[in-house]
Amino acid sequence: MGTIFRTILLFIAGCLIFSADPVLGQSGQLTIDTCYALARRNYPLIRQRELITLTREYSVANAAKGWLPQVSFSGQATYQSQTIAFPFKVPGITFPDYSKDQYKLLAEVDQSIYDAGAIRYQQESKKADESIQLQNLEVDLYTLKDRINQLFFGVLLLEEQIKQNDLQRSDLQSGVNKVQASLNNGNAFRSSLDELKAELMRADQDRTELLATRAAYRKMLFLFIHRPFNDTTVLVTPDKLPATTEIKRPELTLFDVQKKSFDIQEQQLKTAYLPKINAFVQGGYGRPTLNFISNDFGFWAIGGIRFNWSLSALYTNNNYKRILSLERNTLDVQKENFLFNTSLTLAQQNEETVKYQSLAEKDQEIIDLRASVKTASAAQLANGVITSHDYINQVNAESQARQSFILHSIQLLQSEYNSHTTSGN
Repeated sequence: MGTIFRTILLFIAGCLIFSADPVLGQSGQLTIDTCYALARRNYPLIRQRELITLTREYSVANAAKGWLPQVSFSGQATYQSQTIAFPFKVPGITFPDYSKDQYKLLAEVDQSIYDAGAIRYQQESKKADESIQLQNLEVDLYTLKDRINQLFFGVLLLEEQIKQNDLQRSDLQSGVNKVQASLNNGNAFRSSLDELKAELMRADQDRTELLATRAAYRKMLFLFIHRPFNDTTVLVTPDKLPATTEIKRPELTLFDVQKKSFDIQEQQLKTAYLPKINAFVQGGYGRPTLNFISNDFGFWAIGGIRFNWSLSALYTNNNYKRILSLERNTLDVQKENFLFNTSLTLAQQNEETVKYQSLAEKDQEIIDLRASVKTASAAQLANGVITSHDYINQVNAESQARQSFILHSIQLLQSEYNSHTTSGN
């Protein structure tokens, strides 16, 4: 029985281990970097990456098939008003009469020998298209970071506000206890106790509202990272980040791959006016055959090298080059405009970081002063020197100071992470 019991315990433990979330654990901690990774992994748009890659593979493979022999079939039946007629006669020789109805079935095998690089550049073009689509996808996925920042820091702010609400309620409860004791001794008024209880109930209402808002934020966050809603999961306050001005956004890579595609298109222009060489074999059946003195149905075959050189593309080649040059210049302007706007946003966010840092430092000084006043007020309330209304004012003043510190501290962190998201670091 002991062995069986140990086996059952081991089985249950194994199930619990494997059922735990591989990233979060059953009640683990959740960092903002983990949220970034999970949101990216589970966002529906990420499935488009595989589709883009498969499309490129098929397109490149199709282009490569241009080197395979090209087989074609054709046929025709005609009736003509005249045929070959010999205007003379040769003794001992009878010339055939050619039928005015003629028939022809053809099969041709064509093999490219030299295509001036058309197939190679077509493959390169398909690969460039894939790179552009994948980088566009990266740009779209990168915007998830902004959403995660808003939700993650929103949850952190609400959790800190809930903690501060608990402290405020504790101070109010302490006041209620002091006034209750004074009332029992006949040294306080019932109205003072009622005022404190009413303020405590209002604080309870604030807590209920904060809890509901936090639950909504957490639910939205967990929907983004595709994890079940779990109240035991703890969001880890991220570390501070240094200021940054270097821009490494995925849009910059997108500009680069788009410019590379223009280089490939310019190379493709050459293939339009360079000569092409093919080998071909043609077989047919019909009437007449290649034997022009026969009017009978029959088979025939012909093979050889076909040379084709069309110079008409030269008429438009320079204009196409100018168009590509204009598109490159347009892309450069777009890149410059993107860098300019991103730099402006980054500068603004860095200024906000400095502002919140200064506000948080002042908030801490105010908290120390308000806490000292509140402590003195608690003693004065117990001795009947001040009214419950005065005590409530001091409790609320300290609570407001702490709320400001919490708000500015979270805003400071969020501004740091926003600037890093804006810069792409």
